[in-house]
Amino acid sequence: MKTEEIKLVKSLQSQNDAAFKELVTLYKERLYWHIRHIVKSHDDADDVLQNTFIKVFQNIKNFKGDSKLYSWMYRIATNESITFINQKANKLQMSNEEVTALAIQNMKSDVYFEGDSIQLQLQEAIAKLPEKQQLVFNMKYFQDIKYKDMAEILDTSEGALKASYHIAVKKIEEYLTQD
Repeated sequence: MKTEEIKLVKSLQSQNDAAFKELVTLYKERLYWHIRHIVKSHDDADDVLQNTFIKVFQNIKNFKGDSKLYSWMYRIATNESITFINQKANKLQMSNEEVTALAIQNMKSDVYFEGDSIQLQLQEAIAKLPEKQQLVFNMKYFQDIKYKDMAEILDTSEGALKASYHIAVKKIEEYLTQD
């Protein structure tokens, strides 16, 4: 960890409000887009982002510094996003895939979605992937997260992530070129 990050963590662990505001300012946008690519909806992403920062605040005292603060927070955001989708699926008595498909359908009328029909097709293709491939593809393609950092966030090997990304790209290409 860098010196600035160590200072920030120590301030956070002493429950310093200014440090928490700084943390939110530093990571809010990146975490929002990470979450948004998983849950698809702006409103849902806002809810999950809020839950993520609550979890970070509640658990910062347990952060040991074995990983980067950013990686630790991304892992929390990823877990919160998956939990959110699972809970929504249970509540609506649907599968996770159906919840994601519904979210993509709703993107067409989402005032916060600025994509075109090609972006919607890409989202549909991503939604067809297994969960791990979705995560890896979103993190690499949209956020350009390095495999090393991704391995830390998702607690898996770089080789497995590279293979997952390669397979995901092939599946997406197949989906987008069929007809």
